[in-house]
Amino acid sequence: VMEMLHTATLVHDDIIDNADVRRNRRSVNARFGNQTAVLMGDWLYMSAFHTALGERSLEILDILTRLTRKMTEGELIQMTMVGHLGITEDDYFDILRRKTAYLFSACCEVGAILGEANHKDQRALAEYGMELGIAFQLSDDLLDITAEREQLGKAAGTDLLEGKLTLPLIALLRREPTLQSELEKIMLTGSYNDLSRNDLRDKLIEYDILNDIKGRAKEHADKAQKSLAVLPDSEYRSCLVDALTFVTDRNY
Repeated sequence: VMEMLHTATLVHDDIIDNADVRRNRRSVNARFGNQTAVLMGDWLYMSAFHTALGERSLEILDILTRLTRKMTEGELIQMTMVGHLGITEDDYFDILRRKTAYLFSACCEVGAILGEANHKDQRALAEYGMELGIAFQLSDDLLDITAEREQLGKAAGTDLLEGKLTLPLIALLRREPTLQSELEKIMLTGSYNDLSRNDLRDKLIEYDILNDIKGRAKEHADKAQKSLAVLPDSEYRSCLVDALTFVTDRNY
Protein backbone atom coordinates (compact mmCIF):
# COMPACT_ATOMS: atom_id res chain seq x y z
CA VAL A 1 0.00 0.00 0.00
CA MET A 2 2.71 2.48 0.95
CA GLU A 3 4.72 1.67 -2.16
CA MET A 4 1.65 2.22 -4.36
CA LEU A 5 0.98 5.58 -2.68
CA HIS A 6 4.61 6.58 -3.12
CA THR A 7 4.68 5.52 -6.76
CA ALA A 8 1.45 7.43 -7.40
CA THR A 9 3.10 10.63 -6.14
CA LEU A 10 6.14 10.01 -8.37
CA VAL A 11 3.98 9.44 -11.46
CA HIS A 12 2.13 12.70 -10.81
CA ASP A 13 5.32 14.59 -9.86
CA ASP A 14 6.94 13.59 -13.15
CA ILE A 15 4.02 15.17 -15.02
CA ILE A 16 4.31 18.40 -13.03
CA ASP A 17 8.10 18.50 -13.46
CA ASN A 18 8.10 17.36 -17.12
CA ALA A 19 10.56 14.66 -16.08
CA ASP A 20 11.37 12.01 -18.66
CA VAL A 21 13.45 9.63 -16.52
CA ARG A 22 12.59 7.80 -13.30
CA ARG A 23 14.68 4.98 -11.80
CA ASN A 24 16.88 4.91 -14.92
CA ARG A 25 13.87 4.27 -17.18
CA ARG A 26 11.57 6.50 -19.19
CA SER A 27 8.87 7.96 -16.96
CA VAL A 28 5.22 7.02 -17.49
CA ASN A 29 4.40 10.47 -18.91
CA ALA A 30 7.36 10.36 -21.31
CA ARG A 31 6.37 6.93 -22.57
CA PHE A 32 2.58 7.14 -22.66
CA GLY A 33 1.73 10.85 -22.36
CA ASN A 34 0.33 13.02 -19.58
CA GLN A 35 -3.27 11.86 -19.86
CA THR A 36 -2.35 8.22 -19.30
CA ALA A 37 0.07 9.18 -16.52
CA VAL A 38 -2.62 11.16 -14.63
CA LEU A 39 -4.99 8.20 -14.81
CA MET A 40 -2.22 5.78 -13.84
CA GLY A 41 -1.37 7.82 -10.75
CA ASP A 42 -5.06 8.00 -9.80
CA TRP A 43 -5.41 4.24 -10.30
CA LEU A 44 -2.45 3.61 -8.00
CA TYR A 45 -3.97 5.85 -5.30
CA MET A 46 -7.32 4.07 -5.46
CA SER A 47 -5.69 0.63 -5.57
CA ALA A 48 -3.70 1.50 -2.46
CA PHE A 49 -6.82 2.50 -0.54
CA HIS A 50 -8.77 -0.50 -1.84
CA THR A 51 -6.02 -2.79 -0.54
CA ALA A 52 -5.86 -0.92 2.79
CA LEU A 53 -9.60 -1.38 3.27
CA GLY A 54 -8.94 -5.09 3.58
CA GLU A 55 -7.43 -4.47 7.02
CA ARG A 56 -10.73 -2.95 8.20
CA SER A 57 -8.75 -0.52 10.35
CA LEU A 58 -10.08 3.04 10.67
CA GLU A 59 -6.84 4.01 12.41
CA ILE A 60 -4.76 3.00 9.38
CA LEU A 61 -7.18 4.61 6.92
CA ASP A 62 -7.01 7.81 8.96
CA ILE A 63 -3.22 7.81 8.70
CA LEU A 64 -3.30 7.15 4.94
CA THR A 65 -5.90 9.85 4.32
CA ARG A 66 -3.95 12.38 6.39
CA LEU A 67 -0.74 11.39 4.59
CA THR A 68 -2.26 11.82 1.12
CA ARG A 69 -3.59 15.24 2.08
CA LYS A 70 -0.20 16.32 3.46
CA MET A 71 1.65 15.23 0.31
CA THR A 72 -0.82 17.05 -1.94
CA GLU A 73 -0.58 20.18 0.19
CA GLY A 74 3.20 20.00 -0.01
CA GLU A 75 3.11 19.89 -3.80
CA LEU A 76 0.65 22.79 -3.97
CA ILE A 77 2.70 24.92 -1.54
CA GLN A 78 5.85 24.17 -3.51
CA MET A 79 4.16 25.21 -6.75
CA THR A 80 3.32 28.62 -5.26
CA MET A 81 7.02 29.11 -4.49
CA VAL A 82 8.46 28.05 -7.84
CA GLY A 83 10.87 30.73 -9.04
CA HIS A 84 10.94 32.53 -5.68
CA LEU A 85 14.44 33.15 -4.37
CA GLY A 86 13.09 34.50 -1.09
CA ILE A 87 12.07 31.06 0.19
CA THR A 88 13.12 30.63 3.83
CA GLU A 89 14.42 27.61 5.70
CA ASP A 90 11.06 27.37 7.45
CA ASP A 91 9.30 27.26 4.07
CA TYR A 92 11.73 24.62 2.86
CA PHE A 93 11.26 22.34 5.88
CA ASP A 94 7.48 22.75 5.79
CA ILE A 95 7.42 21.49 2.19
CA LEU A 96 9.96 18.75 2.98
CA ARG A 97 7.87 17.36 5.83
CA ARG A 98 4.67 17.37 3.80
CA LYS A 99 6.15 15.92 0.60
CA THR A 100 8.58 13.40 2.07
CA ALA A 101 8.87 13.02 5.84
CA TYR A 102 5.18 12.33 6.52
CA LEU A 103 5.38 9.39 4.11
CA PHE A 104 8.31 7.88 6.03
CA SER A 105 6.51 8.52 9.31
CA ALA A 106 3.28 6.91 8.11
CA CYS A 107 5.15 3.83 6.85
CA CYS A 108 6.70 3.32 10.27
CA GLU A 109 3.51 4.07 12.22
CA VAL A 110 1.38 1.69 10.13
CA GLY A 111 4.06 -0.98 10.55
CA ALA A 112 3.88 -0.52 14.31
CA ILE A 113 0.08 -0.81 14.28
CA LEU A 114 0.15 -3.99 12.21
CA GLY A 115 2.82 -5.34 14.58
CA GLU A 116 0.42 -4.68 17.47
CA ALA A 117 2.80 -2.31 19.20
CA ASN A 118 1.53 -0.26 22.12
CA HIS A 119 0.71 3.44 21.66
CA LYS A 120 4.07 4.59 23.03
CA ASP A 121 5.99 2.45 20.54
CA GLN A 122 3.71 3.57 17.70
CA ARG A 123 4.51 7.21 18.43
CA ALA A 124 8.22 6.44 18.76
CA LEU A 125 8.29 4.75 15.35
CA ALA A 126 6.28 7.58 13.80
CA GLU A 127 8.90 10.03 15.14
CA TYR A 128 11.68 7.77 13.87
CA GLY A 129 10.13 7.85 10.40
CA MET A 130 9.73 11.63 10.45
CA GLU A 131 13.38 12.23 11.33
CA LEU A 132 14.51 9.56 8.86
CA GLY A 133 12.49 11.27 6.11
CA ILE A 134 14.05 14.65 6.85
CA ALA A 135 17.56 13.15 6.78
CA PHE A 136 16.74 11.38 3.52
CA GLN A 137 15.52 14.53 1.77
CA LEU A 138 18.46 16.62 2.96
CA SER A 139 20.79 14.01 1.48
CA ASP A 140 18.70 13.87 -1.70
CA ASP A 141 18.88 17.63 -2.19
CA LEU A 142 22.65 17.51 -1.84
CA LEU A 143 22.86 14.74 -4.43
CA ASP A 144 20.76 16.74 -6.88
CA ILE A 145 23.64 19.20 -6.99
CA THR A 146 26.63 16.89 -6.58
CA ALA A 147 25.69 13.57 -8.24
CA GLU A 148 25.22 12.58 -11.87
CA ARG A 149 22.16 11.16 -13.62
CA GLU A 150 23.63 7.65 -13.74
CA GLN A 151 23.98 7.62 -9.94
CA LEU A 152 20.52 8.99 -9.20
CA GLY A 153 18.48 7.04 -11.72
CA LYS A 154 16.82 10.32 -12.70
CA ALA A 155 17.88 13.66 -14.14
CA ALA A 156 20.38 15.51 -11.93
CA GLY A 157 20.40 19.22 -11.18
CA THR A 158 16.72 19.58 -12.01
CA ASP A 159 15.51 21.31 -8.83
CA LEU A 160 16.98 24.69 -9.74
CA LEU A 161 16.04 24.30 -13.42
CA GLU A 162 12.43 23.85 -12.28
CA GLY A 163 12.61 26.96 -10.11
CA LYS A 164 12.88 25.09 -6.81
CA LEU A 165 15.33 26.41 -4.25
CA THR A 166 16.56 23.71 -1.87
CA LEU A 167 18.45 24.15 1.40
CA PRO A 168 21.99 24.10 -0.10
CA LEU A 169 21.14 27.03 -2.39
CA ILE A 170 19.14 28.85 0.29
CA ALA A 171 22.28 28.71 2.44
CA LEU A 172 24.50 29.73 -0.48
CA LEU A 173 22.39 32.81 -1.25
CA ARG A 174 22.63 33.82 2.40
CA ARG A 175 26.44 33.69 2.12
CA GLU A 176 26.67 35.26 -1.36
CA PRO A 177 23.56 37.35 -2.21
CA THR A 178 25.13 38.55 -5.48
CA LEU A 179 24.41 35.10 -6.95
CA GLN A 180 20.70 35.88 -7.04
CA SER A 181 20.70 37.20 -10.62
CA GLU A 182 22.63 34.17 -11.88
CA LEU A 183 20.28 31.73 -10.18
CA GLU A 184 17.31 33.62 -11.61
CA LYS A 185 18.83 33.26 -15.08
CA ILE A 186 19.19 29.49 -14.62
CA MET A 187 15.52 29.28 -13.61
CA LEU A 188 14.39 31.41 -16.56
CA THR A 189 16.50 29.72 -19.23
CA GLY A 190 16.28 26.19 -17.83
CA SER A 191 20.02 25.69 -18.34
CA TYR A 192 23.35 25.95 -16.54
CA ASN A 193 25.05 27.79 -19.43
CA ASP A 194 26.35 30.78 -17.44
CA LEU A 195 26.81 29.13 -14.05
CA SER A 196 27.45 25.39 -14.17
CA ARG A 197 26.58 22.78 -11.57
CA ASN A 198 30.32 22.37 -11.01
CA ASP A 199 30.57 26.10 -10.25
CA LEU A 200 27.74 25.82 -7.75
CA ARG A 201 29.32 22.73 -6.22
CA ASP A 202 32.64 24.58 -5.83
CA LYS A 203 30.92 27.47 -4.07
CA LEU A 204 29.09 25.09 -1.74
CA ILE A 205 32.44 23.51 -0.88
CA GLU A 206 34.09 26.92 -0.46
CA TYR A 207 31.50 27.97 2.14
CA ASP A 208 31.49 24.50 3.73
CA ILE A 209 27.76 24.25 3.03
CA LEU A 210 27.91 20.65 1.86
CA ASN A 211 29.47 19.49 5.13
CA ASP A 212 27.07 21.66 7.13
CA ILE A 213 23.99 20.08 5.54
CA LYS A 214 25.48 16.60 5.81
CA GLY A 215 25.89 17.37 9.49
CA ARG A 216 22.27 18.47 9.77
CA ALA A 217 21.13 15.27 8.08
CA LYS A 218 23.21 13.35 10.62
CA GLU A 219 21.56 15.29 13.47
CA HIS A 220 18.12 14.21 12.29
CA ALA A 221 19.36 10.64 11.90
CA ASP A 222 20.63 10.76 15.49
CA LYS A 223 17.20 11.97 16.67
CA ALA A 224 15.62 9.09 14.77
CA GLN A 225 17.95 6.61 16.46
CA LYS A 226 17.05 7.98 19.90
CA SER A 227 13.39 7.26 19.13
CA LEU A 228 14.30 3.59 18.80
CA ALA A 229 15.35 3.43 22.45
CA VAL A 230 11.85 2.21 23.37
CA LEU A 231 12.40 -0.98 21.34
CA PRO A 232 14.28 -4.03 22.63
CA ASP A 233 17.56 -5.00 20.99
CA SER A 234 16.88 -7.22 17.98
CA GLU A 235 17.89 -7.74 14.37
CA TYR A 236 14.86 -5.64 13.37
CA ARG A 237 15.94 -2.67 15.46
CA SER A 238 19.45 -3.07 14.01
CA CYS A 239 17.96 -2.85 10.51
CA LEU A 240 16.25 0.42 11.40
CA VAL A 241 19.56 1.78 12.68
CA ASP A 242 21.33 0.61 9.51
CA ALA A 243 18.74 2.46 7.42
CA LEU A 244 19.85 5.70 9.06
CA THR A 245 23.46 5.10 8.10
CA PHE A 246 22.46 4.24 4.55
CA VAL A 247 20.44 7.43 4.18
CA THR A 248 23.14 9.78 5.47
CA ASP A 249 26.03 8.07 3.65
CA ARG A 250 24.38 7.26 0.32
CA ASN A 251 25.76 8.60 -2.95
CA TYR A 252 22.81 7.65 -5.17
